[in-house]
Amino acid sequence: MLLLLQLLLSFTVDGQAERVVGQKNNGSCVCEIKSSMWLFPTVKYEAVLQQVQSCEDSLNKLQEQVTLSSERLPQMQAVVKNITARLEPFRYLQHQGLYSALSLRLLGQELSELEADVSIVQSQLNNAQTQKISKEVVKLRRDVDRMQTSNTINMKTVKEKLRYLKNGVQSCKSIPEDFRGQGRYCLKGLITNISEPVVTKVAPNGKNYISGSWGKQAQEDSQGQKSSYWVQVLFSSNILGNTLRVYQTYEDFMASTNHRDFTFASSYTDANAIEGPSAVLYGEALYYHCYRSADVCRYDLNTNTVKRVTLPGTGVGFNNKFPYCYYDCRPNSDVDVEADETGLWAIYATVGNHGNLVVSQFVWDNEAQTLNITKTWETRLFKRAVSNAFMVCGVLYATRYVDEIHEEVFYAFDTATGKEDTSLALPLEKIAKGLASLNYNPTNKQIYMYNDGYLLAYQAHF
Repeated sequence: MLLLLQLLLSFTVDGQAERVVGQKNNGSCVCEIKSSMWLFPTVKYEAVLQQVQSCEDSLNKLQEQVTLSSERLPQMQAVVKNITARLEPFRYLQHQGLYSALSLRLLGQELSELEADVSIVQSQLNNAQTQKISKEVVKLRRDVDRMQTSNTINMKTVKEKLRYLKNGVQSCKSIPEDFRGQGRYCLKGLITNISEPVVTKVAPNGKNYISGSWGKQAQEDSQGQKSSYWVQVLFSSNILGNTLRVYQTYEDFMASTNHRDFTFASSYTDANAIEGPSAVLYGEALYYHCYRSADVCRYDLNTNTVKRVTLPGTGVGFNNKFPYCYYDCRPNSDVDVEADETGLWAIYATVGNHGNLVVSQFVWDNEAQTLNITKTWETRLFKRAVSNAFMVCGVLYATRYVDEIHEEVFYAFDTATGKEDTSLALPLEKIAKGLASLNYNPTNKQIYMYNDGYLLAYQAHF
């Protein structure tokens, strides 16, 4: 028994052995021990108890939150279902490429610019057409204001109406006073027929260079280049170029003699190099799409200087963003520079117009030595659904692929009226499958095609 007691007393609470000194008294071992080691840990117990109570309170609060969330969940699911149903039509339109992110603020800014433009035009003309447009703009402003507080007006409809009104304003500004009475402009309507090729020739550098453009001097009153023919070949990957070849006469061109070569950029990747099969010789200058930019360049043949202007629009396509396609995409054919009886044009596409064709007219200010954009129209024709396009008398014509030996002019947009015609079916014969460029010439009413290394010309009939 004493041994057991000694063993018990020899251990502390923490399990460590402790030596206890005792004295023998009347045949017994008497030891002095401290009994505090067996005291109940009240302080620790109270701390643990508080933690348990706190944990219990937290669990009760969490249970209440879970219960409340369970009650609100059906309401939240109903709200999500409602929002999803409302967004579904917009998802469909976005996936179809009809428009990108819609912004009422940007739409309001665009409308404000249109209102200012309409006010200027009406103060200058003030006829029945401008009054009608002004009333429509006022109605459109009311619709846009309503859209800020309700969802009753369809955004796509408003955007389409805005495009129509903008084109109407541009058309009012574009028609000169003598447009209907002078022989300078085409007054016989749309093209009615296109002949078989009247010129067929292989490009000067052979059929291996499948992209480029060519034609006749396009400015009727040009002096030094009045009878000249030109060829612009894209030597770098059929995408880039920096040289122009000019023949003084048609006979020189057909015989491939007496030509002069111009270099308008130091390299294919120079800022002034040409990108894509798009150029036109107009007067004493070559106009073309500038390398990796939303700009049109003007190379002066006499001074060897280059001037440029940036095309208007939100997200102008370049670097193969909106090329001509339909059957096979023609690489980097984003910006198409053209000339007709009314002047110089650029045909391209923008993100703001959902990838559809945009037409801008520009002029060279000889006194200020600057290129200036004068007017812009937006169409509803998707650029990637077109194999090429050209301008005639202020009318945009677009072509599509039929088969390896035929193209077809199927679409026309009249900048003078803002109207379009999708019923055309004018055939264009070709030799090869690919169509790099089309240029109309107002001096002889011919259309020039760069057809995968072949140079073809057609006569347009009205």
